[in-house]
Amino acid sequence: MGCDDRERRVEVNGLSFRVVEQGDGTPVLLLHGFPDSADLWRNQMRPLAEAGLRAVAPDLRGFGESDKPEGVHQYGLELLVGDVLGIMDACGIHRAHVVGHDWGAFLAWVLAAVAPDRVERLVVLSVGHPNSWGRESQKVAQRRASWYMLMFNAHGLAETALTDDDWRLFRDLIGDTVDVERYVADLGRPGALTAALNWYRANVPVEVSVPGQWPQIPSVGADTLGIWSSGDVYCLEQQVFRSAEFVTGRWRYERIDDVDHWMPLSAPEQVSDVLVDFLGG
Repeated sequence: MGCDDRERRVEVNGLSFRVVEQGDGTPVLLLHGFPDSADLWRNQMRPLAEAGLRAVAPDLRGFGESDKPEGVHQYGLELLVGDVLGIMDACGIHRAHVVGHDWGAFLAWVLAAVAPDRVERLVVLSVGHPNSWGRESQKVAQRRASWYMLMFNAHGLAETALTDDDWRLFRDLIGDTVDVERYVADLGRPGALTAALNWYRANVPVEVSVPGQWPQIPSVGADTLGIWSSGDVYCLEQQVFRSAEFVTGRWRYERIDDVDHWMPLSAPEQVSDVLVDFLGG
């Protein structure tokens, strides 16, 4: 992370979490997904701080330098939402703008739906409102794109398949993402890969098949920005674009062309500019 970052440990729900901050002012909580950590947001921290905002990025449960409890049951959605609320409390934040990518976006949607008093504005990258994934017109295509979720549910087999031959399958799955070596180093620590996969095993079990059969959640009242990138091979555009149907606040949609799933890394300036424009205005 940057030299201006402030790093701390907070104790929440019996676990220790790493939290990185930069800037002062209105808090912006930055939630990463798989297979990331707070480092995903390293290119957005300074622009947000320079815009007069307080960027706060935790390593979520099971990732980065935060604790990695054992057992699939430790990664259920209710616990994950409780972690975020606890981290906010530990950082003295009652209400914040919330930005999420990948699983962090899913978590941000749920947080904004069940704890609306804690979310000022919402920004979701790559992942749309959970209710938008079940549209009949996109189920088949999205299931094809989400095949890896079924593989991740194979306990032990997934860990072996992903790590064999110097993480060949994992590297093929991730593609040419700039942080692939960081991911391999992070997930190569004892228990780290299983902890990361447990997010899928707890929340997209085999009987659910793929997103689209998730439990329905309420619509979101916060002003919301959805961002999708045309190079995303995991999450299709319609599930973000149609999230407008589940937002009662103001809705804005941005598409970034020729960029892969990891927009904060592969299009850092574009993502930073859109975030500052939406959150700093």
